[in-house]
Amino acid sequence: MSEKQRKEINEETQIGESKASEEHESVHRDSDRLGTEPVHPLLLKMSAPLMVSMFVMALYNIVDSIYLGHYSTDSLTAVSYCFPFQNLNIAFGVGSSIGMSALLSRYLGAKEYDKADKVAHNGFIIACINYLLFFVIGCFAEPIIDLVTEGQTNAMVVSEATSYLRITQWLSIAPMIQQMFERLLQGTGKTNYIFLMQLSATLFNAIVDPILIFGLFGFPAMGAKGAALATVWGQILGCILGHIFNKKFNSEISLSIKRLRPHLQTMKDIYKIGIPTIILQSVGAVMTFSLNKILNMFSPLAVTTFGVYFKLQSFMFMPLFGMNNASVPIIAYNYGADRRDRLERTMHIGARYGVGLMAVGTLIFWLFPEELMALFNSPPEMVAMGVVALRTISINFPFAGYAIMRGATFQALGKSVYSMNISLVRQLVIIIPCAYIYAKLGGVNAVWWAFPTAEIAGVSMSIIYMLRIRRTIISKMTPRDEKGNPLAQKAGA
Repeated sequence: MSEKQRKEINEETQIGESKASEEHESVHRDSDRLGTEPVHPLLLKMSAPLMVSMFVMALYNIVDSIYLGHYSTDSLTAVSYCFPFQNLNIAFGVGSSIGMSALLSRYLGAKEYDKADKVAHNGFIIACINYLLFFVIGCFAEPIIDLVTEGQTNAMVVSEATSYLRITQWLSIAPMIQQMFERLLQGTGKTNYIFLMQLSATLFNAIVDPILIFGLFGFPAMGAKGAALATVWGQILGCILGHIFNKKFNSEISLSIKRLRPHLQTMKDIYKIGIPTIILQSVGAVMTFSLNKILNMFSPLAVTTFGVYFKLQSFMFMPLFGMNNASVPIIAYNYGADRRDRLERTMHIGARYGVGLMAVGTLIFWLFPEELMALFNSPPEMVAMGVVALRTISINFPFAGYAIMRGATFQALGKSVYSMNISLVRQLVIIIPCAYIYAKLGGVNAVWWAFPTAEIAGVSMSIIYMLRIRRTIISKMTPRDEKGNPLAQKAGA
């Protein structure tokens, strides 16, 4: 081969590589807005659909309880006993998907697209692994419910709870896969489609729920079993839509069954970020289980009241979690891109919104507790108990808003263990002993004061960890101006 021919081949190769690189960059250009658009509008733009999505998801959960409250108090009590296991299911789905999303955004920010694709595919493998645990829980639903109720309730509640738990756990693969699809859209900045997924599933659930619970249009009245079926069918619909949206609109991640190959290091990296969140969320399930046992000393009605509170609380907290989830990819992307200015601005804005949103929640719980309890067709004694619970526990909402938004920073920077530690202290080390002591000293209404007591410790730890993050990570990033130019270089010039 002559020198001229070799030169021509090299030039053609370089042109081909350049075109391929340009095409690859154009495919991945959407995520670049996480590092270029003004932070405040970007955060609001990404948060809005997620906040509405989370709000819709809370509506999804509360609709079951509202219908069941009008069907029978026994059915509502049955679902309350199952709530800790639903929380555990959510914990594994959310924790694993957050680990995937944070790692995905970090690689996109660093322009390491092959690694981002590998993270996406291994996220789905992890979801399938997690599902096996909950399939086993569904197989042992009856003895689990017997253990939870301790013979303090009637056979109808046990039967309803067993059916609800069995169905929701056996088919829990759908919400786990749905979470992964949502986080892929979130990690690449396409949060509008998450809203469409949640809205479609919620509308489906709201329509099918009364049909199966009350037995309309020729269907038998199934009570809690009908609520479980409507729930999982809605989740399957959301899962299908998630696949369609990612396949059709998310060109930054190329999903393929052929590429679903386990990669041990990638799975370890996902779990490294996700496991603290799983533990954090699981601690909530343990806390709920333990408080149910304490409240069961008074009456099953106290357990039902606590279950209603948690449904209403999720209604207030879900928009906050939407902003938290929107903050994670922005912070992670700019950390990968070494944009300290944008990272810090996202943190500041998020914390302010977190406190403000939850202050509104406190105001609502204080002004309208009777109306909120009435949604569930609650008997008078349950309304009286619920009013005290809602007003007492909601005192800690603004403090929780601050801590949750700081948790977004911990997750995005790979320090989810900080959130885990805070959760362990708040929801196990402090709240359970305090609830038991307060119950013995002041009765059922005193139990609710365990929540504000625990939140004092949670906020204190959040502040301490935030100072550590600033010292060990953020302070070592390159200071830049709004255009991304290093300030030191600019000053030197």
